[in-house]
Amino acid sequence: MTGVFSISPNAIDVEALRRTLATPGAGAVVCFEGRVRDRNEGRAVSSLSYQAYRELAEAEGRKIVEEARARFGIAHALCVHRVGELAPDELAVWVGISAAHRAAAFDACRYVIDQVKARVPIWKREHYVEGRAEWLHPSAEQAPPRT
Repeated sequence: MTGVFSISPNAIDVEALRRTLATPGAGAVVCFEGRVRDRNEGRAVSSLSYQAYRELAEAEGRKIVEEARARFGIAHALCVHRVGELAPDELAVWVGISAAHRAAAFDACRYVIDQVKARVPIWKREHYVEGRAEWLHPSAEQAPPRT
């Protein structure tokens, strides 16, 4: 396995993903879990809705994990991002890296999550307890196309 990125409507199985990172030459495994917060900028959050242009998102995500593999010399890179409606504390995105050494694993993990947030067409709409909702990422002007 070289690098994998996927969009999923289902809960992320962290243990299964972590097992796929194991390799005899990897002395370090670093994982990042991005979870839904129950508050943002002083407002109580009831849920987040994620939407993605799946084909483009997966293609760009695969590019990012392959860039990380080439740039940091890691053994494996995996990233899964959820779509759909998620409640506070649910896992929204997971990144896992295995490498021979910890510095490369940490650096690659940060690179993957930062690049996914910046480049992958995934839109986030935050729903507030008081009943309002707002698009947050990448920006309100770039809300997802209506389907």
